[in-house]
Amino acid sequence: MRAHSSGFTLIEIMVVVVIIGILGALIIPNVVGRDDQARATAVKNDLRSVANALEMYKLDNFHYPSTDQGLQALVTMPSGFPEAKNYNPNGYLKKVPTDPWGYPIVYVNNGDTFDLYSLGADGAEGGEGKNADIHYETL
Repeated sequence: MRAHSSGFTLIEIMVVVVIIGILGALIIPNVVGRDDQARATAVKNDLRSVANALEMYKLDNFHYPSTDQGLQALVTMPSGFPEAKNYNPNGYLKKVPTDPWGYPIVYVNNGDTFDLYSLGADGAEGGEGKNADIHYETL
């Protein structure tokens, strides 16, 4: 009497491999290449958070930090002009932000408004696609 062995036949294994291949061919193109899109979405959210911190800073101190004081003013009390007389002792952010590509977020004080943007994947001004600058639009 021959014992019945359990396991998969070659046909069953081949069917599973073909099914996995078909699923991979349908799903992978939809997922691959989305990392840049995810980074762009993340930087937009980061810019919004930094802009909110800048608004809180302005509410406390009646002005935005100068361009020279930069975003570091949101982490530690800035020195120089304009003076932050009502600075929140806890700061406004835990650390100076960088974009998802590891580059610093650019901040420029324009007086009553500010420019806040990421330089994109290439870390240089301008560019297209994933290298395009991503701006926070102040109202």
